Amino acid sequence: MSIPDVVDIIKNVDKELVDRESVMERPGDVGDALGTRKAHEPFDPRLCARMPVDRYAADYNMKHKRRGLALIFNHENFDVPQLKMRAGTNVDCENLTATLKGLDFDVHVYKDLKLRDLQKEIERASQMDHSDADCILITILSHGELGYLYAKDCQYKLDVIWSYFTANHCPSLAGKPKLFFIQACQGDQLDGGMLLSPKDRTETDSSSSMTFKIPTHADFLIAYSTIPGFYSWRNTQKGSWFMQSLCQELNSHGRKYDILTLLTFVAQRVAYDFESNTPDIPMMHQQKQIPCITTMLTRLLRFEEKKAF
Repeated sequence: MSIPDVVDIIKNVDKELVDRESVMERPGDVGDALGTRKAHEPFDPRLCARMPVDRYAADYNMKHKRRGLALIFNHENFDVPQLKMRAGTNVDCENLTATLKGLDFDVHVYKDLKLRDLQKEIERASQMDHSDADCILITILSHGELGYLYAKDCQYKLDVIWSYFTANHCPSLAGKPKLFFIQACQGDQLDGGMLLSPKDRTETDSSSSMTFKIPTHADFLIAYSTIPGFYSWRNTQKGSWFMQSLCQELNSHGRKYDILTLLTFVAQRVAYDFESNTPDIPMMHQQKQIPCITTMLTRLLRFEEKKAF
């Protein structure tokens, strides 16, 4: 059976079946991307941002007055006919909101925004003064396909969002972490996994204070729920595999480990603890998933305990 045939089956699957099984973050076949951001002015070398930490410091400065903004764009329903409702996304949103508040973020949730409204919120955030904040965190819960995400009304590229926060466009976040978590498909490929057999039991077991320039795209981290080209799975009652694992790891070890160590263990949870459960659709049954992390961080990031000012 071909992938298109299976997609047709999934589109017509009975609602009760969908509600009790894990489902994919299904993309739809929509036309060209809309709402692409206009080009910005070239970087002005005369612009200068304040250094938030010593030049060769091993860790980001997480001792500002505020942790920073956390924006969650939660997409459940869509105007695009091919896109199904994302049952279970509100569970992700609620769990992530509680988790981020527990790490001292100022959390703002936006539901089912059209691209123009989504961009307005992003632009508003980028124009704020983040001088007294440690970082910024943005999460998108939506449908997606390779290279694109979906707002309520159309598709767009992620750079429409993160480009607002490069150092030359948002100087008060220059040198600070800019974190993006993306729960969405990146394609229609499936990962059937590989069975591992038990291990053989017989086997042995001074210039730091000087002004310096940084790349405008430094200090970003983008964590995708799945690798390019592949499905991302979501349980309609418990939420997506990636968000379940991210919240569990942040709740358990969010103040103990640096963010890349945390995300390694998030990947471990997704890879080892989950498997799709769609026995009525054999080709989709017992499938696996692995998150994908793109990092331009230049220091270690730890969510240290906030002290009262």
